[in-house]
Amino acid sequence: MTWGVWGSAFSKRQMTAYMEANVEMGISTFDHADIYGHYTTEAAFGAAFSESSIDRSQVQFISKCGIQLPCDARPLKVQHYDYSKAHIRMSVENSLNYLQTDYLDLLLLHRPSPLMEVHEIAEVLNALKKEGKIKAIGVSNFTSSQLILLQQALPIAWNQLECSLTHSEPIFDGTLDAMRSSGVQAMAWGALGNYFKKKTPAQQRIATLMTVLCDQYQCSEAQLLIAWLLKHPAPIHPVVGTTNPNRMQAFIDAVNIPLDIQDWFLLLEASLGKPVP
Repeated sequence: MTWGVWGSAFSKRQMTAYMEANVEMGISTFDHADIYGHYTTEAAFGAAFSESSIDRSQVQFISKCGIQLPCDARPLKVQHYDYSKAHIRMSVENSLNYLQTDYLDLLLLHRPSPLMEVHEIAEVLNALKKEGKIKAIGVSNFTSSQLILLQQALPIAWNQLECSLTHSEPIFDGTLDAMRSSGVQAMAWGALGNYFKKKTPAQQRIATLMTVLCDQYQCSEAQLLIAWLLKHPAPIHPVVGTTNPNRMQAFIDAVNIPLDIQDWFLLLEASLGKPVP
């Protein structure tokens, strides 16, 4: 999302260089959505990837569909969700064309719609999977009850949801528990939360504790936020949007931070502003 016009606005050459750098560091999964960049970022990425030295079979492409975003490319009356068979198929075909690939490793339904017809969704996704155009099916931002509804008709492999130290609700509201019990794997967008975005009382409490813990673990605040997520037994796979290769390497290195259980709870307590019940 942050590689195109919604972020760093990489040129094709910059985008090619950065994806090659990521693969060299061991990052192999690229997370997209049809709406990113007002429907422009997938095409920019695909053009850059076609000029890279990366073997398509060694990387994974994720895309999402379902949100209808009003913009110049789509002069709609209102932002809404569309999970009709025609729209899902059109979105997948567009993503394949823009990304210049024959298949998506994972397609996510971007956000739940109150008008979802589960069996209509299942019909088109099962057909696309049979055609080899998508390898796996998942969702994004779905609650446990919405997952249960969809799982009646579809094998759901992933749920990409907002989860972080400053947005820990999925850990406590049953969402991650339900996912673990049914074999749905977790990705977390907004993995750093609002720690670097807002000066809140919670942020200030966490920052005070970070002063001690960053020295103890010899790491940065961002690395500690990632290590906190990685400690969860789900396991949670952080989605990071940095366009800085040094920061990306730092996130990779966070995998090796042996965060103590008491420090994990200290950070949680700082975020919540009260002891864990």
